[in-house]
Amino acid sequence: MTDKSKEMKDVPEEGPETEEVQKDPVAEANAKAEEYLDMARRIQADFDNFRKRSQKEKEDYKAFATADLMSDLLSIVDDFDRALEHADPESDIAIGVNGIRKNLMKVLESKGLKEIDATGRFDPNFHEALCTVEADTDGDIAEVFQKGYCIGNRVLRYTKVKVTKKKQEE
Repeated sequence: MTDKSKEMKDVPEEGPETEEVQKDPVAEANAKAEEYLDMARRIQADFDNFRKRSQKEKEDYKAFATADLMSDLLSIVDDFDRALEHADPESDIAIGVNGIRKNLMKVLESKGLKEIDATGRFDPNFHEALCTVEADTDGDIAEVFQKGYCIGNRVLRYTKVKVTKKKQEE
């Protein structure tokens, strides 16, 4: 076979079966436009999700950035509570210390600090059991040794409690 015959073999013969189907340019343009519109919608949704995620991360960072400082300030609140336990409630010093404690707690609460409820049933998600005492019921909080606090859903300090344990019958 010569080179010309090879070239001739590669070229398809023209006939009614081999005619190319003509594409509609308007339909092609509409399909491309639909594809680009879909792509634009996806990019817009991705950007909205990114913006929302960034906003949430910023709020979380802001809420938890001061957690260490709040934890340190809670030891001062505890000192105020111990001082108030041993002072005469009618004395000027006790009234002043109580006022300082209330103001400090207002500031901390404005930053998202909440006291954990220490009444009722023991919850290991919020309470730390230091010891047990026998009682008629099982799993109730008998005494609070140290108040616990949380910021949002995050526990900053667990409430230290004494838990009841049901009496064993002999």
